[in-house]
Amino acid sequence: MSEKTIHVPILIVGGGLVGLSTALFLSQQHVPYQLIERHQKTSIHPKASGFNLRTMELYRGLGLNEKIREAGAQLAKSFGWYTANTLMEADLDRTKIDMPKDPKAMAKTASLSENLSPVDFTRCTQDQAEPILLEAARERGGELNFHTELIDFEQNDQNVIATVRNRTTGIEEKIVAEYMVAADGVKGPVRQMLDIPVTTKQLYGHIINIYFEADLSEFVSGREFMGCNITHPDAAGALLAINNRDRWCYHVSYDPEAGEMPDEFSHERCHNIIQKAIGFPDLEVHIISVLPWEAAGRVADRFQKGRVFLAGDAAHEMPPTGGYGANTGVQDAHNLAWKLAAVVNKQAGAGLPETYDAERRPVAHMTVAQAGQIADTGKVSPIKNKGVKAASVHEHLHATVGYYYASQAVIESDTNHPPLDHFELNGRPGTRAPHVWGEHQGKHLSTLDLFGLGFVLLTGPEAKGWYDAAREISEQFGVKVNVYRIGPDGDFIDKENNWQKAYQATSESVILIRPDGFVCWRTDRRVIQPELILQKVFSQILDLA
Repeated sequence: MSEKTIHVPILIVGGGLVGLSTALFLSQQHVPYQLIERHQKTSIHPKASGFNLRTMELYRGLGLNEKIREAGAQLAKSFGWYTANTLMEADLDRTKIDMPKDPKAMAKTASLSENLSPVDFTRCTQDQAEPILLEAARERGGELNFHTELIDFEQNDQNVIATVRNRTTGIEEKIVAEYMVAADGVKGPVRQMLDIPVTTKQLYGHIINIYFEADLSEFVSGREFMGCNITHPDAAGALLAINNRDRWCYHVSYDPEAGEMPDEFSHERCHNIIQKAIGFPDLEVHIISVLPWEAAGRVADRFQKGRVFLAGDAAHEMPPTGGYGANTGVQDAHNLAWKLAAVVNKQAGAGLPETYDAERRPVAHMTVAQAGQIADTGKVSPIKNKGVKAASVHEHLHATVGYYYASQAVIESDTNHPPLDHFELNGRPGTRAPHVWGEHQGKHLSTLDLFGLGFVLLTGPEAKGWYDAAREISEQFGVKVNVYRIGPDGDFIDKENNWQKAYQATSESVILIRPDGFVCWRTDRRVIQPELILQKVFSQILDLA
């Protein structure tokens, strides 16, 4: 029998990267929550090993990007993949990297990324990042309970009623929440409890991750790498650098259909595999953990059922190639948090959170396909290799930041979306608002730094009446709407009018940005009664029509 009942707006199940990110994004929107995690601590296994530029933009908005960059500083020099019989036989020369080496293509990629965002891809493993997120969540007043598991839940038209148990004391409690976010991973119970099926796109094999300590600093120093495919017949696999000094992860494939089982990989056997793969029989090796998993591409058939939402690996599973898994999950959380906040704060109707599925599920399908395409190149040897052509830079950036949303929370005049291989961020409704450097209140900022708390109107220098219109909308709908006139003498000073090119804007353009940084409406013509236009726009977006 439950000891007590707790009431909270949002219950988060799962305290990994996605659950902790959800907590922080809710805190950013000033929404109370309770997070439960069945394990005692954050992940001890590296798992995810880097954050793409879109995820780093989101962590920049939380003020955590520099801490995450510092935590992964030991991997900052890591570059490229190699192939060798053993690591000791590998020629760790930059000219021998298993990747295209066209200087023009590499320069173009670097230039494109620099113009896209104020941040860049950052190497940092999951076990390094999670404690940073947890500490920040606690500092910001979050209610986070580790070693607490979900036992059961039910839901009705008003609430989710969950039974949870403290695994240390055995005490059970009931939590009554307006909504629940399931960030409990691939094997988490919530999706199964909801009986939501998944669509399997592709299976890539079963993997054993061997996380170990071995001092290889003298061999690697000055030749730091991201990964090395080992071809030794008795120890074939992929070696991934965790700190390029004494912590490493080795991926070995196994075949259950041939009778191989995960429990056969004892610490002793893993120790022998590592010594052979490194090529140094006297190497002192300490096995930290052994983690079996299946490399697969799967997407849940729906991301919402009633008042429960799936996020991260609970919603989509993908091979590690491309590093999309955790990043896609963090971006799920960011999309969902502001929508739940708007409903909890009585600013929006229940239809707004329902756009989460419409917006994020197509992105998941696209990203799973992209990760699968990279897997099929054979870049990571334990993953099945079909030898297909590697993905282009534009395809990678599209999966990272160039995707678009089509839902009731986006108002667009042109519904003919470009093909997936067409990458362009130009202020079109449904896409992430472009990054442009400028100055605001004496600070050098990106336009992206203006987003996150409420809606934002960016206006050209000749657009009239929008300050008063935004004030009326804020009072009528109870939402925050900030207005920034952009130009050489605007609120956001853009001396060279770079924003007009980036947003394909005119001096009279007005562009509305959602709290998640996505353009949701725009006009490029003079508007006579802006407050009436905004009333219609906000009524649709907030599901208040």
